[in-house]
Amino acid sequence: MTDVAAAWADVTEADIALIQRILPHRYPFLMIDRVERIVVGDSAIGVKCVTASEPHFQGHFPGVPIMPGVLVVEAMAQTAAVLVGLTLDLVDRDPLVYFMAIEEAKFRRKVGPGDVLRLQVVVQRRRRDVWKFSGRATVGDELAAEAGFTAMIDRRGG
Repeated sequence: MTDVAAAWADVTEADIALIQRILPHRYPFLMIDRVERIVVGDSAIGVKCVTASEPHFQGHFPGVPIMPGVLVVEAMAQTAAVLVGLTLDLVDRDPLVYFMAIEEAKFRRKVGPGDVLRLQVVVQRRRRDVWKFSGRATVGDELAAEAGFTAMIDRRGG
């Protein structure tokens, strides 16, 4: 953890206010409500409380609301971006994070209104501003999705 910003090294959770100081995403594309169990430079668990009022449920699918799998992976990535933002002291610096790769994504369980999605991300490796993660999304004790993904940090403001 040698590259961890001292200002954020002891942070173990992020509420919506801190998340919005790191991520540029806003409704309807902000996919996480809080981040907990943060180990700066290593791992974090994001939480998404899935509600029926989310706009994607109008068309995916009428009468059978299912959160699109790509949005579950996006929620994992947003969790990872909060972790990176704290690790690199990018709070209030407007960083952008871009997917470079999504690997071996698997979807095991439908996610719908009323579910609480827990998004565990772990840093696999890092080279400069390119980070690779493994991610798992669960609802209760059930695995909903898993994927590996690589992202690049653009420190445009920092």
